[in-house]
Order: sequence, then structure tokens, then C-alpha cells
Amino acid sequence: MSSRRCVSTNARGLSDGLPPSSGDVTETASEPEAEDDGEMVHFSHPEHRLARFDFPYLFMCMGCKEYGAGKRFMCQACGFQLHEFCALAPPSLHDHPFHPKHPHLLFFAKPAGGFLRCKCDICGKAVKGFSFRCASCGFDMHPCCAAMAARMELPAAHEHPLVLAPADGGGETSLVCQVCRRAIRRSGSGSSGNHHHHHHLVYQCLPCGYCLHARCAKDMVNGLYAHGIVPPERRSALAAAARVTVNALFGVIGGLIEGIGEGIGEALFENIGRSRRSFR
Repeated sequence: MSSRRCVSTNARGLSDGLPPSSGDVTETASEPEAEDDGEMVHFSHPEHRLARFDFPYLFMCMGCKEYGAGKRFMCQACGFQLHEFCALAPPSLHDHPFHPKHPHLLFFAKPAGGFLRCKCDICGKAVKGFSFRCASCGFDMHPCCAAMAARMELPAAHEHPLVLAPADGGGETSLVCQVCRRAIRRSGSGSSGNHHHHHHLVYQCLPCGYCLHARCAKDMVNGLYAHGIVPPERRSALAAAARVTVNALFGVIGGLIEGIGEGIGEALFENIGRSRRSFR
């Protein structure tokens, strides 16, 4: 069963803090922030204080169960870590640009129950922990995705501001995401009534046509892109594809080498090793 942390009508944005309560439901509008020394007590880890750090390496946020790099709140006693925006998430969001249909999104500490695994409506990945959910229609998004805006400056990716294109922007398929290099699919008018159009959300530069998936823009918000880190799930997918290719290649060459002189076989394998290195 989901646990609602708080119903508040005065949340001031994602930079605000959550009430440090260990109960499942907290009916309060108080939003304590990190103290002057950068430390805080968080409801998800009440046994130790969390301190602010900025490290360039990868970590798994224990709040939303998504990856991050850079800024975080961390427990020095046991290594528990939270994204900065997860640690400081407000009890509710109002009039978020990603969900104009309904005005209120509430913070939930646990994913929605039920047979079907809930997915984030922005990046399409499973919601395994903290999220903001619409009580009216089931719209759900990670705190990291909620930290994005309808218009963003992402100098690490592009020199011009990027704006979120409408989800129903027609059936154009010629656009390619400049980060993952995959074709951008748009929902168009023929899409079903389901509200899960996560893979159609796209940021575009109107003057020059540069575009990227919201899912890829997310890696610029959570610190992965800035620190040159490929998300592990994307890395493992690439590695699996590479393994299949290399295994097939070695299978063919292995068959050819049988019965060929040992010296020629060694030379072939040496060349393969060199060409594999050149792909890196």
C-alpha cells in the first residue's frame, strides 16, 4: 500500500524539505530545510544525520531508487545516500508544467500498489520509491523528473535554451535525440487515451532544431551527464549487444581457424584484439 507523507497547500518548490517523520502519513505543512551546517535528519533515515556532499562518482539514491552523481545528502556512518532534490522534496507540487491537467501533485514515499508496476510518465522508467503522484488520474513522476522545467538552460548539452515540445506535436519521425542518437517518436493524434506518453516527451531548441528526449535531459539534472557517467542500465544494454556481436564473430573465426597453422591463428586473434580496442 502507498504511504502518503503529507498533504500541504503551501509547497514552495523542489528546494524545500520534507517533514522528518517516521510515520506513514503526516498531516502537516511544516517543511524543515537543511540546517546551516548543511546537515539534516530525514524521515527515510532517522537513525543518522545526513550531510551535504558533492562527489563526482555514481551513486544509487535510496529515496527514488534512481542513479545520480555530484550533489547528494549522505550518511557518513553507513553510506545511505539521497539525491539533493529527493532529500529536499516538498510535500506537494502545484501547477507543474508536465501535468497541466490537474493542479496538485502529492509526494509519496512508496510506489503505487497493484498488479501493474507503476512507471514514471516523464522518463518511462519504473517508479520504485519517492515520486509525485496526481490523486485524480494516476500521473506519476520521479522527483528528478519533477526537477525539470518546461524551459531549461542546459549548457553542457546545447548553447541555446531548450523548451518542452507539446506531446501531441504530430507524427514527425525524422528528428534524432542528440544524446542517445535514437529517433524521436511523437504520439500524434492517433495515440490511445492512455496518459503514459513518456517516450514522446522531447526538448527542442526552436532556433536551430537541436532536440533530445526528456529521459536523456534527466541525466543532466541528476548529475550523470556532467560527470561523464553512462547510466548502468544503458551501459549493460550496450555491453549485452556488444557481447552478442563479439561471440558471433569469434564463433565464425573459431571455425575457420581449426585446421589452419597455429601462427596464422595467433595473428588473426591479435588483429581482432586490436580492432576491439579501437571501438572503445
